[in-house]
Amino acid sequence: MNNNGRLALRQRVSGANSSAEGRRDRRLRWMAETFPSFGEMSVLDLGGRVGAWVRAPVRPAHVHVVNLEEAPKEIPEWAEFSQGDACDLPDNILKRHYDLVFSNSVIEHVGGHDRRVRFADAVHQLGDAHWVQTPYRYFPVEPHWLMPAMQFMPVAVRARVVRRSPFAYKRAETHREAVRRVLQIELIDRTQMRYYFPGSVLRTEWYYGIPKSLIAYHGGS
Repeated sequence: MNNNGRLALRQRVSGANSSAEGRRDRRLRWMAETFPSFGEMSVLDLGGRVGAWVRAPVRPAHVHVVNLEEAPKEIPEWAEFSQGDACDLPDNILKRHYDLVFSNSVIEHVGGHDRRVRFADAVHQLGDAHWVQTPYRYFPVEPHWLMPAMQFMPVAVRARVVRRSPFAYKRAETHREAVRRVLQIELIDRTQMRYYFPGSVLRTEWYYGIPKSLIAYHGGS
């Protein structure tokens, strides 16, 4: 399958109008219900994308997105974008304060325990409230590659999956590149989330009776 075919298949599974997109929208509605003044809030989105907020069913008054990627070509007047590392934010962001710090499926990508601690410290420091979601480690299907039990396989096996998976956005051309992609993702469990967010409520998102993701939130109703 060529890259165009892979992208089309992936979009059907997790792109716009997919079931995954529907679950993301549902989580946003949960958040809006949890924070009744959400529509009036200033929100810091660590690791997100402006485009996701453009499509979102609910939106805050202002959202500041921080991502390692380059800025999008168009940014709505209610949004701003900074290119940066959520675990090593620049002073101009650290000096600010937001009503809510938001993150969706990012903490599992930041790179090891120490960087997750720094990520959580930024969440606690920068907002009066927070909403941090991550895929649950023990859900039977690894969510990034859509492969059953992939997170429990040896790195070498996972790398082979990455090179062959029809759900990848882009094929890993070398074994080294595949290993790099595997090592960039570390799914975490309840104990870890409670450690990083000890004062938060830990909510479970269920999928057909199976825990699918965890949400740590603080400051809501």
